[in-house]
Amino acid sequence: MGPLAGVRVLEVGGIGPVPFCAMMLADMGADVVRVERPGSEEQESPNIGPLLRNRRSVALDLKHAAAIDALLALVSRSDVLIEGFRPGVAERLGFGPEVCLERNPRLVYGRMTGWGQDGPLAQAAGHDINYIALAGALHLIGPRGGKPVPPLNLVGDFGAGAMLLGMGVLAALIAARASGRGQVVDAAMVDGTAALLAMHFGFRARGWFRDATGENFLAGGAPYYDTYRTKDGKYVAIGAIEPQFFRALLEKLGLDVSRFAPLGYPNVHEIEGWAELRQAIASAFASRTRDEWCRILEGTDACFAPVLSLEEAASHPHNAARGTFVEVEGVLQHSPAPRFSESQPAPIRPPRQRGQDTADVLSEAGLSAGEIEHLRAIGAAG
Repeated sequence: MGPLAGVRVLEVGGIGPVPFCAMMLADMGADVVRVERPGSEEQESPNIGPLLRNRRSVALDLKHAAAIDALLALVSRSDVLIEGFRPGVAERLGFGPEVCLERNPRLVYGRMTGWGQDGPLAQAAGHDINYIALAGALHLIGPRGGKPVPPLNLVGDFGAGAMLLGMGVLAALIAARASGRGQVVDAAMVDGTAALLAMHFGFRARGWFRDATGENFLAGGAPYYDTYRTKDGKYVAIGAIEPQFFRALLEKLGLDVSRFAPLGYPNVHEIEGWAELRQAIASAFASRTRDEWCRILEGTDACFAPVLSLEEAASHPHNAARGTFVEVEGVLQHSPAPRFSESQPAPIRPPRQRGQDTADVLSEAGLSAGEIEHLRAIGAAG
C-alpha cells in the first residue's frame, strides 16, 4: 500500500500535466478515477501509455446535465478533484469550485493551467513552450549564439505544472484534514517555471548570471559543464563544477592540472582561457569511444555520465540495479518514484480502456443500475 492509500482522487480527463499528476498520485497509492469523454468504437485507440496507468476510467459526456449530476455524485465521495480546463470552463459546465465545495466542503479542487486563473493571458491557448518562454526559462536554454531550444516538455508540463499541482494538492489535503475545509489550488505553469528558476535568481543577484542563450555555466557556457562527442560519434556529459571534481576530471583526461585547474569553479563567467580548455577537453574525449570513457570515468568523482538513449538507459547497470525502468505488458516505462521506506506501492496496473469502469464506479457513488443505463441511453455515459 502506498502512502496515499485511502485518498480518493477524481481526475477530469485532459492531456499532459493533469494525467501526469494523477499518475503520480496513483503510483503513491491514491484511488484515482479518470473521467473521460465517451467515444465511438471507431474513435477508440488502445490506452498503453504510462500516463494513464494505475487508475480506473469512467466515460461521461460533461455537456449533458445528467453526466454533471453523476460527476457531482463522485465529487461527494472524493478528497481531491483535478482538472486542466481554461478558466471558467468548469463553471460553465456546472462543476466549478463553488458547486463542488458546496457538495463536499472538504474537497481539494486542483486547477492546472498554463497562464493561471487570472491575468491578461488567462484565456489564451498555449503549450509548454509558450509558458516557459514567458517565464524567462526558454531564453536561457540552447547553444551559445543559437536559438533557444525547447527541453522537450519536461519543464512546463511536468516540472512546473504537474509536480507543482501535486505539491499544492497534497499541501491543501493536509490543511483540509486539519481544518475540515477544502480549497482551490491554482497551479499555473508560468508560475511554476518562475519558481524553478530560484537558483538562477540567486546567481543573478551575485553577478554570476548572463541573460543570454547558452551563456550561463549550467547551460553549457562553461567547458566543465557540457556534452562532448567521442571517437565513435556518441556523446558524454560532464558536470565537474566543484574544484576537486574538476581536478579529478582533468587528471582522468590526462590534461595538465596546474595549467587548467584555475579555469574552473568559481570562475562562472566565460574567461580568457575557456576556449582553450574546451578544445582540450573536446580533443581528449574525441580520442576514445564512449564505452572506453565509461570504463575510465564512470563511478569516479569526475562527475561523468554517458549520454544514453531511452533503450540504453533502461539497460544500464545502475538503472537495472535500482529497477528504475520497468516493462508492463510490453511497454517500457519508469518505476514509481520517489521511494518510501515503509509504504510500498502495489504492482503497476496498465491503463484501462476508456469507460471500462463506468458502471462499477458510478454504482459505488450510489447510482442504481437503472440510472446508469439511462445515462448510457441518452449518450451521457459510455
